[in-house]
Amino acid sequence: MLRISRQLSIPEDEIVFSAIRAQGAGGQHVNKASTAVQLRFDIPDSSLPDELKERLLALRDSRISKDGVVVIKAQGHRSQEKNRAEALERLAELVRRAAVRVRKRVPTKPTRASQRKRLEGKTHRGNIKKLRRSPED
Repeated sequence: MLRISRQLSIPEDEIVFSAIRAQGAGGQHVNKASTAVQLRFDIPDSSLPDELKERLLALRDSRISKDGVVVIKAQGHRSQEKNRAEALERLAELVRRAAVRVRKRVPTKPTRASQRKRLEGKTHRGNIKKLRRSPED
């Protein structure tokens, strides 16, 4: 079970891992060992709540395909276990980000006191600028 929060978790059988060869520098080890991990998680077929599925699919993230499959590639470590843990943590962070509900902003009117204070500030600033002028004849 991948624990997202106290109430939310993803069963391990919904996450598919595949070992692939890592890219980049690393010498002969990179060419021989398949230490990089590719994680695949199908959002529509998952056991997540429907509301969270919709929010995940609405995210503008390049790791989510058009079919709703999250593909995460982890290759930062030399061991497959550490790359697997990193991929799981990235998936958990993605789901946590989608789980946060964004509150809708309620526009409010400025108070009378704040309007008065703003106008007094403008008047004060105008008086300062007026003192900078050369005296008129």
